[in-house]
Amino acid sequence: MKHLVLGGVRSGKSAFAQEQIATCGKPVCYVATSQVWDKDMEDRVRLHKDNRPSEWQLIEEPLALASVLNSLNSPDQAVIVECFTLWMTNLLCLEDEIRLKDEKQALLKAVEEFEGDLVLVSSEVGLGIMPMNALARRFGDETGLMNQALAKLTDRVTFVAAGLPLPLKS
Repeated sequence: MKHLVLGGVRSGKSAFAQEQIATCGKPVCYVATSQVWDKDMEDRVRLHKDNRPSEWQLIEEPLALASVLNSLNSPDQAVIVECFTLWMTNLLCLEDEIRLKDEKQALLKAVEEFEGDLVLVSSEVGLGIMPMNALARRFGDETGLMNQALAKLTDRVTFVAAGLPLPLKS
């Protein structure tokens, strides 16, 4: 089972995604893409850590998600990746177009080939106004295109708003 969970900031997508992966009955690996640059992000990371089971394995990887998924690829494994928008931010901030392209292609291949249970968390960023600066527009475009590609590769897609899941694909 591959499941993409989308939602806005504080929409409840993380809690929903964790509930989904926790029910699979397999060992869970939580793959975190965030980098801690300030106190607010430190607090957010701590909250996420406190809200997930302590027996889950944790891998922190801000860039090379495909390599991590490939290393965990097994029918007996469950993986949750949180989150693709932070991963995209990390890649865009490198300002390395070749690395961005390579990581995106490798990630989509790794998701397609993944044999275990996989829950992918991503923010839906395209519901607001057109951003004023080029980097913000690029981020929205890249994230929207990645979310579309992931939706095609997953069995289920759920949009979460106000803590309520809305199935988009099942």
